[in-house]
Amino acid sequence: MVDGAVLQNILHYGPVFLLIAARAIAMIETAPLLSSEAIPQVAKLALAGFTAFAVMPTAAVFAVEGTAAGAAAIEGWRGVAGTGAVMVPGEGGIAFLSDLRYEPFSFRFLLLLIGEGIIGIIIGFFLTVIFAAFSTAGQFFSLQMGFGASETFDPLAQVENPLMGQYLNLVSMLIFLVVGGFRELFLGGFWRSVQSLSVSALIAGREPVISLLASGLSRLFLDAIIISLPILGTLFLVSLTTGLISKAAPQINILSEGFPISITVAFLLIFTSLPFMTEAFARVIDSGFASLQSLYAQIGQQIEGGRL
Repeated sequence: MVDGAVLQNILHYGPVFLLIAARAIAMIETAPLLSSEAIPQVAKLALAGFTAFAVMPTAAVFAVEGTAAGAAAIEGWRGVAGTGAVMVPGEGGIAFLSDLRYEPFSFRFLLLLIGEGIIGIIIGFFLTVIFAAFSTAGQFFSLQMGFGASETFDPLAQVENPLMGQYLNLVSMLIFLVVGGFRELFLGGFWRSVQSLSVSALIAGREPVISLLASGLSRLFLDAIIISLPILGTLFLVSLTTGLISKAAPQINILSEGFPISITVAFLLIFTSLPFMTEAFARVIDSGFASLQSLYAQIGQQIEGGRL
């Protein structure tokens, strides 16, 4: 049975809860793995609601400073002193979570709701760009292997993807789970954003946000090239060797002999380099979360504590 205090807090701070939930559902709908259509929409909404309620007591960007006037205003608004206002850490000591600034069913609240959704989309989209590097790396050498015409629908990436792109995408998802990606996503990504990043801070610091997204897109191709370069370079040498053999011995059917050689060499390289590729995948994921937290530190409020 749900405790009455839980429902009471949600009802008292309904506008704040709705704003945080909008940020959470926007992040879930765009983040890798969570945005899959295989996950029911009801489960996504439930996860967003639970996440919003869990982080609401620490939502410093939605708080008013804990001055005597602020406390009196909160008590006066409720009509009863000691209504159990949620207290969060503030710059001057204690701050009170309040919905005095958020009038529901107003145009200003609608704009705030859209802004919270944009923040969630930025978080999820940036992580999606990072994961796109893995499938892009597979696309780079799929054509050289002879799997260029083997595109099928990838349920994880939600796009048409070559066979090797799907394989690397699946490996990256497993590594994401092993390294605690969901913990980093909800604690280091979402919870930190609720503690430090508000809509006004996003508007004021839009240049760092644009720079972060642009650098993420450029790093996508750089990471994909670095991951696929050993296999791509070796397959290039194989193609060059088969071309020289075809010139030296024209009677050999290189078209029928070259594809099995390329496929065998590529699978051997993937098998031998997979431990190193997993380390590279983990470093790329960690660098993505580090970039998000550096953005929070750059344009958001200063918060205590280090990296989660």
